Amino acid sequence: MQHRFVIKGKLPGLNEYLKAERSFRKGHSCGNDMKQRCQAAAAEAIRKDLRHTVVKAPVTIHYAFYEPDRRRDLDNIAAVAHKFIQDALVCSGVIENDGWQHIKGFSDEFHVDRHSPRIEVTLTEAGGGDG
Repeated sequence: MQHRFVIKGKLPGLNEYLKAERSFRKGHSCGNDMKQRCQAAAAEAIRKDLRHTVVKAPVTIHYAFYEPDRRRDLDNIAAVAHKFIQDALVCSGVIENDGWQHIKGFSDEFHVDRHSPRIEVTLTEAGGGDG
């Protein structure tokens, strides 16, 4: 079985996140603020599209990134997006954990959509086909 949700817009890349991690505001990491905002955006998309879905089986996750242009390197786009989205899946209760027992792997594809940047995320339950 497959489960799909869409995050509108784009998430910060690894370079932006590392820059934020090095910045401090009143003794507080800006990187943590960025992670919390991104995780909240992902959780909102999860709640909207998956509602109260709980997946007990291990999953593979497919990410389709739609960027407004080709300015960012592919690894820069995907690096922290994986972390933020998988943490949001756990916090939203869709999957129990983001360790090896619950996520069997992931794959990425990249496209340009100038008018509708987004991230389409598909969870496929282990042993499941096209749903």
